[in-house]
Amino acid sequence: MQTNLSQNKRAIAWLAGGHFVNDIYTGMLNPIMPFIAVKIGISMAIATVILTVSHIFSSLLQPVIGFFADNSYKRFLIFWGLLLSSFFIPLTGVTNQISLLILCIISGSIGSSLFHPQALGLTSKFSEKLDKGKAISIFMAMGTLGYSVGPIMSGGITQIFGMDKIPCLTVIGIFWAFVMFKCVPKISAIEKAPEKIHFREAFRRILTNHKLNILNIIAMLKTMVQSSCFILLPFLWKNLGHRPIYIGVALFLFIFAGGIGSLISSKAEKLIGSKNVFYISMISTLPMMILFILTCKDYPILSLVIFVIMGCVTMLATPLTMVMAQNVLPEYKSIIAGFINGFSWGIIAIVMSALGFVAEKFGITNVLLGVSIIPAITSVPLVKKLFKS
Repeated sequence: MQTNLSQNKRAIAWLAGGHFVNDIYTGMLNPIMPFIAVKIGISMAIATVILTVSHIFSSLLQPVIGFFADNSYKRFLIFWGLLLSSFFIPLTGVTNQISLLILCIISGSIGSSLFHPQALGLTSKFSEKLDKGKAISIFMAMGTLGYSVGPIMSGGITQIFGMDKIPCLTVIGIFWAFVMFKCVPKISAIEKAPEKIHFREAFRRILTNHKLNILNIIAMLKTMVQSSCFILLPFLWKNLGHRPIYIGVALFLFIFAGGIGSLISSKAEKLIGSKNVFYISMISTLPMMILFILTCKDYPILSLVIFVIMGCVTMLATPLTMVMAQNVLPEYKSIIAGFINGFSWGIIAIVMSALGFVAEKFGITNVLLGVSIIPAITSVPLVKKLFKS
């Protein structure tokens, strides 16, 4: 890349800031969904399906959007993506009909799907002459931190001012979209146009690559734990009598700790090695989930501390997973980002669409325990295969 290093660093900073702002909106729904469900008159199972719809539309489209991003250096996807997210998702706070709620969630989720692959691809391109692992870690951490801020903002506004004031948050996203438009360089003006990527060939190479398949599975397993906590725990806490602000703070701390885990990922890799980062991230969730379940009713403060630590270790391997995946086929940076950071969430979201019904029948804590067991018992064979491939 022909720009100077300081310009590259500034571009990464603006993109990371955009990731922070965009993911504020994607994190807003979970703490207030139990209260939206009461207002509209739907069950936990139906509310869970609606939440998974948001993950499906914000995730499954990302590899295809990444294809268009890799075929063009124009930046319009990150701008329109952030505008859609910031406009439609806050409107869920004022919807009184399930059809309007679903429409707002789908539209806002598509915006998030537009933003992520191109933003990740551009971050990778701007960091080619820098420490790519560190740049990706910062980008991922900022999104995670934004995702953590979303619950506390929506939960706080709901409790203090009411859900009908949540649309006021739209102004933040609109402002940052125009800031990025001005401050992120036009790559098409300083680089040759990329060689055209053929859709079928690109997806064939990605989907048949053994190492990428393993990394996708690892991403899905970690996503399963995160999504289960984020979707089901607000209902558990509401049943235990906790107020919206408590739920928002708890989810904020969980994802904030995940952001710290992402931020220290590259340092942890250098200190203890890639394999151990994966093992810690995948195995330790199970004992912590058991401790959380045992303490959540009678020792809420202790259970919250355990929950926060679990957020940190769950996200510890996320940037490492992304960097390893993009290094396998570097010509498909945005598409691969769409698979690791998006498609994995979408696949898990489809599975999770039935989670509310299962939780209603067998109990929330039993479901959370079940989803924590899977990454723990599969970690050793998966990581061994990953480093042999």
